[in-house]
Amino acid sequence: MLTQAALRRLRSLRDRKDRDKLGLFAVEGAKTVAELIAAGAVFEEIYATAEWPGIRTVDLTPAEMARASHFPTPSPVLAVGKVRREPLAPGALDRGLTLALDGVQDPGNVGTLLRIADWYAIDRVVLSPECADVYGPKTIHASMGSFARVRAHTADLALALASVQAPVIGCDLEGDDVHAMPAMPDAVIVIGSEGRGLSEAVRSRLTSRVTIPRYGKAESLNAAVAGAIVCDNLRRTGARGTGAHR
Repeated sequence: MLTQAALRRLRSLRDRKDRDKLGLFAVEGAKTVAELIAAGAVFEEIYATAEWPGIRTVDLTPAEMARASHFPTPSPVLAVGKVRREPLAPGALDRGLTLALDGVQDPGNVGTLLRIADWYAIDRVVLSPECADVYGPKTIHASMGSFARVRAHTADLALALASVQAPVIGCDLEGDDVHAMPAMPDAVIVIGSEGRGLSEAVRSRLTSRVTIPRYGKAESLNAAVAGAIVCDNLRRTGARGTGAHR
């Protein structure tokens, strides 16, 4: 049974301000919820219809799920978890590999970049406050379970990069060829927004810039595609530098 109070709370979790106010987020979809549970995500509540074969805390009819759903086509399950916005520890960016997102506003791109960070075992992802919310349902859905495995932080990026000792590499059309990037066990890779690229405040913190050589006529690459290519080259150069094989 879905009470009116519970329905209002579930529907309010569509908005970032309400997620932060309540300290909760919602995600739905049988495949997405199953992937997150398999990845170790812990949910406070799981609302489900009879079609959902997994665990649940509240049974809903299809009509109730349709009212609670965040999507035009309701799924058989909607899960609610706690928002945990972990602060960025001092000096964290000097250790290991960091993927930093500077104003990436498309939730699909942010979710895909989380998935890319998971694939390449990037130590952490740092998002500027202008980025799409990592706890947004579209972001979580696009991450395909990586949301539960990748350490993500939100921070003022220019301020966080001010004292970093590790190389800070920005993706920029005027940069050096990414294929010539040397091996770096510690580095911060910065991906700019889809429309304007890197902000001036963040650009001033870079130690180098790289670009993906263009052979055709496309004006630019999708932010997530660019992030994947740079991460792949960083891992390739690291493997070459240690004599390892992929």
